[in-house]
Amino acid sequence: MPRQRLNLTLDPELIERARRYSREHGTSISRLVGHFLASLPDDPTMGTPEEELTPTVRRLVGVAGGGPDRDDYRAHLLEKHDG
Repeated sequence: MPRQRLNLTLDPELIERARRYSREHGTSISRLVGHFLASLPDDPTMGTPEEELTPTVRRLVGVAGGGPDRDDYRAHLLEKHDG
């Protein structure tokens, strides 16, 4: 399958951190993001038990605490994309 370009908007500090990490580990930011996204569950709506998540995803669970719950976010996306 051909690769596609994706633009991301990130904080400048995070971008610099990613650049530094990728240089130190001989990889690219695209590859880092790709590996992270590949580690996500195929169907996040099914509620994967935490013990079945990869270690990377487990560390990120709850990072954005205090945000909207899943149903609120789903409603927001439906309203945003369905008009």
